[in-house]
Amino acid sequence: MFNLANILTSCNLICGVISIAFCFSGQLDCAVYAIFLGAIFDFADGFVARALKIESNMGKELDSLSDLITFGVAPGFLMFFMILIGIEQPHLIEHFDKKVSNVHYEHYYVFNQFIHWVQAFFYGFPNNFNASIKYLPFVAFIIPFLSLFRLAHFNLDTKQTRNFTGVPTPLNAIMICFFPLYFHENMMNWNHEMDAVHFLFDCYSLGILAVIFSLLLISPLPLISMKLEGGNKFEKTLKIILIISSLILIPIFKVLAIPIIITLYLIISTYHYFKKSKNEI
Repeated sequence: MFNLANILTSCNLICGVISIAFCFSGQLDCAVYAIFLGAIFDFADGFVARALKIESNMGKELDSLSDLITFGVAPGFLMFFMILIGIEQPHLIEHFDKKVSNVHYEHYYVFNQFIHWVQAFFYGFPNNFNASIKYLPFVAFIIPFLSLFRLAHFNLDTKQTRNFTGVPTPLNAIMICFFPLYFHENMMNWNHEMDAVHFLFDCYSLGILAVIFSLLLISPLPLISMKLEGGNKFEKTLKIILIISSLILIPIFKVLAIPIIITLYLIISTYHYFKKSKNEI
């Protein structure tokens, strides 16, 4: 029960819980880092289980439960808080408090937004969260809802060993993490951001993206697994290309590397699928 692989899996779950706690303190950047750490534990537990030959049904169930928290519930709360921010995005800089240092202003602002939402939703206080818009952040919870079905389907589908059908929950979580990370990096200069960025971070845009990302979890989209063991030479070559490209892109583009790498992954997976289908004809 308490073997090394299962302990690493439990560390993944703990990272997810910590991420949620950081969300409620307004520290969305720290919440993202906790999810990234959980992803490392998620990779490590599978690697250790295969290396030590201690794979078990219990380990598989623990892994899914941990993934649901770290890559389903925690990203759901991240998007929930990002939608809260998006509701008041036009007035973001107007609320800047000179007494609060730049380092901690983001945490202060996000926590303040949450308090204002609680006041409007539960106590009817008059503020920017009045009327139907106060219900909008709940759209974010479609992320854990469909993550649950994605993980259950993955456990039952014996075909998803070398390749995936639908976007894996860790990848979906990392894509969602882009938004709070970008906001964290650029908040103090938000007025100088392009209109396209303001549109992307609008509460309605974020709500639509939450739905789209969640639907991709249960879509029939064929994607390659990044496990290097197994697979033919062609598949391994594609994986190595993606890994090397990622190592080059991250130092250059930093936070923006996340959507670029994910787009590249989707392109490579699509190419692999059509190449494989052509060879089978």
